[in-house]
Amino acid sequence: MTETTLRLTLNGPVATVTLARPDVHNALDETLIGNLAQAFQKLSVTDAVRVVVLEGEGDSFCAGGDIAWTRRAVSLSADDNRRDAMQLAVMLSAIDRCAKPVVAVVHGAAMGAGSGLVAASDIALASDSASFGFPEARLGLAPAVIGPYVIAAIGARAARRYFLTGERFDAREAARLGLVHAVMAPDRLAEARDRVIESLLKGGPAAQGEAKEAIRVISDTPPGPDLMRWTVARFAELRTGDEANEGLAAFLEKRKPDWAF
Repeated sequence: MTETTLRLTLNGPVATVTLARPDVHNALDETLIGNLAQAFQKLSVTDAVRVVVLEGEGDSFCAGGDIAWTRRAVSLSADDNRRDAMQLAVMLSAIDRCAKPVVAVVHGAAMGAGSGLVAASDIALASDSASFGFPEARLGLAPAVIGPYVIAAIGARAARRYFLTGERFDAREAARLGLVHAVMAPDRLAEARDRVIESLLKGGPAAQGEAKEAIRVISDTPPGPDLMRWTVARFAELRTGDEANEGLAAFLEKRKPDWAF
């Protein structure tokens, strides 16, 4: 992992992934994209890590795709261009499918793919000075790769407006749309982050991973017998597992489960 593009720090069960290209507002290029994918793939299977925080260094969270990286694609062959774009898709999937809760802490600009990072995270907290948007259409592009995550967050109707106009919108509008969960003054952002982490560390780690998977499956599957059978099977398996047994015993004995902090 390249220190100049991404910084990973561990504080007990909390891993913080910091985008570290402040001179270009943490814009994504092929190196940063690859490092992000690698970091989240590893953190997903690291037992000691319970929560992952995603943040940006400097004045912005992430200004989106690096223009220089995007322009380099012009000289690529069709196959190389698709492979390059696939890197972005793999990175977003690694965040979305990380088995650990992912908390995005957003300040400054989160534009284009930067808003995609926010949408792929489980929980998003934003400074009231943060700004969001999808300016791709103004560059002759479309937010295709980030589209599934953003549309899942804000819905198709809102996406029709903001994908087509390229308008920038503020944190309050991002909260109204569902892109972020909470907005606060910049000096309260760290406190809000710590409160969310505290809540997450009270949950069972396996249960949280299963909850994320259930959300994906339920969202992608129409109601009916197949989905009913899947939910019944998951519930039946989970409630006889070691984590559930410990959680229920701890509740009855009025103590913390052995996996809680």
